[in-house]
Amino acid sequence: MAVRVIEVDDFDLVVFGGTGDLAHRKLLPALYHRDLDGQLPAGARIIVTSRREFTHDEYQAWAEGALGEHVKDLEPAAVKRFLARLTYIAIDVAAEAGWADLGKILNARPNVIRAFYLAVAPDFFGTICDGIGRHNLVTSKTRVVIEKPIGKDGKSAQALNETIGKVFKEHQIFRIDHYLGKETVQNLMALRFANALFEPLWNAAHIDHVQITVAESLGVGGRAGYYDTAGALRDMVQNHILQLLCLVAMEPPESMNADSVRDEKLKVLKALAPITPELAEKHIVRGQYKAGASDGGAVPGYLDELGRDDSLTETFVAIKAQIANWRWAGVPFYLRTGKRLATRVSEIVVQFRPIPHSIFGPEAGVISANRLIIRLQPDEGVKMQVMIKDPGPGGMRLRQVPLDMSFADAFKVRNPDAYERLIMDVIRGNQTLFMRRDEVDAAWAWVDPILEIWAAAKDQPKAYTSGTWGPSASIALIERDGRTWAEDGI
Repeated sequence: MAVRVIEVDDFDLVVFGGTGDLAHRKLLPALYHRDLDGQLPAGARIIVTSRREFTHDEYQAWAEGALGEHVKDLEPAAVKRFLARLTYIAIDVAAEAGWADLGKILNARPNVIRAFYLAVAPDFFGTICDGIGRHNLVTSKTRVVIEKPIGKDGKSAQALNETIGKVFKEHQIFRIDHYLGKETVQNLMALRFANALFEPLWNAAHIDHVQITVAESLGVGGRAGYYDTAGALRDMVQNHILQLLCLVAMEPPESMNADSVRDEKLKVLKALAPITPELAEKHIVRGQYKAGASDGGAVPGYLDELGRDDSLTETFVAIKAQIANWRWAGVPFYLRTGKRLATRVSEIVVQFRPIPHSIFGPEAGVISANRLIIRLQPDEGVKMQVMIKDPGPGGMRLRQVPLDMSFADAFKVRNPDAYERLIMDVIRGNQTLFMRRDEVDAAWAWVDPILEIWAAAKDQPKAYTSGTWGPSASIALIERDGRTWAEDGI
């Protein structure tokens, strides 16, 4: 099956933090693939900056090494063409050195699309935006891309957005969440709004509950210093998981226009029932991994990786959330995420209600309720679990089987990385898959009270062994409601 590639307009993309991990693992490979597929116009330029004193040739060699490490089956001619697009400038963003050189390059083409990608620590967002504004590098065709985390709480997020907003208008700001660029997330929209099958059933009358799991088998590793200031709630729930929840729960938008979609997501965030101190004990579990086994070998605990004797930072969190509106009244949304869990998987499970009455006798076996599983990673795809008759004579025996659609099998093409889609959407000026400022504020408004409850309690997170599914209390959280975590599809 051929992929339809639509070329974008000519552009200059400036990557701040161009020698960092994100550029190495994701941005350069994503841009290479877009170039390989013929989506980049001949004049597209990628200008890369960092504090490192690279020569132009040294940076090209570094970039070629990144492609060699993270891209399969490189094509020499395509690599040569891509590397020729790269220009390196050493800039100390807190000083003046290098800004004039950047301005000279950009101002040679003032009328093309200009995008600034801030692939740096959030502490530098304000400094870089101030430098861009001070050196008059913003045009009517300029965009800026902001990576998470956007603040450590609602107050700091508002301050950061104010700083960025002094230089860029809201329609120029692209707050990126790479989960929203995944093919399966896009297919969640298609499943709901392009098919007559699901939307009539997508409500409290037919859905028993929803589970959203984002599990990682790795620990914090070299991110331990940053992670200890964030934790699972800030790092994953406030952005990735709440965005997935919005796409599951939102009302049909008027169109795929960016603001139409984001208006409906905002309504979901505002409808999230607050978690009070009284509810927190039963509706939230926070944990921290200890030494154990993962990926076939012994691994250290969180405190070992951190190099400290104690920390109140959670590496796991499970939450029972409720949406206080007509569509979802009484339907719990169980959210969980963690490090050093049993396997790496991200998926959404929509559990339908059981049939109201069985016409089959006990010999038919147990009739399980239908379940829709939307797998984000690995092996993106959609699976619907249904009941069928077991083939063969001897009466009616029922069993549950999956109607399975693996994207890799269904579409004989390479599955593009989320960053490929999102970077091109930035160039197009399409903000549909990016968070609006009021979404960020609403997400923090729900998360902040939880952080305050934890800060007041000063409780130690519950320990769990690496390679398991988290603290036993997280199992109790869902089983108190007569339900269980859906790990059979995992």
